[in-house]
Amino acid sequence: MSDKKMTSSRRHHLKSLILGIAQKWLDQEAKEDIAAKEAYMSENCPPAVTSGDQAALMDYCKKLNAIIERIDEERYDIEAKVAKANVEIEDLRIKVVDLRGVKKPALRKVRMSADTMLKALLGSKHTVNMDLRANLKQVKKEVKEEPTEAAGDWRKNIEDKADRKKMFETS
Repeated sequence: MSDKKMTSSRRHHLKSLILGIAQKWLDQEAKEDIAAKEAYMSENCPPAVTSGDQAALMDYCKKLNAIIERIDEERYDIEAKVAKANVEIEDLRIKVVDLRGVKKPALRKVRMSADTMLKALLGSKHTVNMDLRANLKQVKKEVKEEPTEAAGDWRKNIEDKADRKKMFETS
């Protein structure tokens, strides 16, 4: 295998030769199609008879009408077969895809912040801020002085109970 590349002029020359040969084949195929159509028409469609009396022409028209109906029935049957075959082909394609399964690519770990992820999903038009702490209300902590008061209340309650006890004892 040589490492030399083909020159562009040589490549264009070969391409034009290939296209010329393909064009000749297409022209020859078109001529063969026309010849096949003419042969089919001469075989299946005899030349029209326009001479004769009215009864002969009516009989000829009835024959032509019968031929047209038969051809239309054949065309309809063929179209139905083709449609049925297309449905079967599509069903088989779906079955092949189901049997083969969808290959999941190996996932790679990507370090990405929530902001850049949303920008990638939604596009650069949307600027969404994912700083959730900015949206929170600021709450100031209150210093609780209740435990000291509770301790004082506790002592006070005991003293009150002691006073009540004395009151019952004295009476």
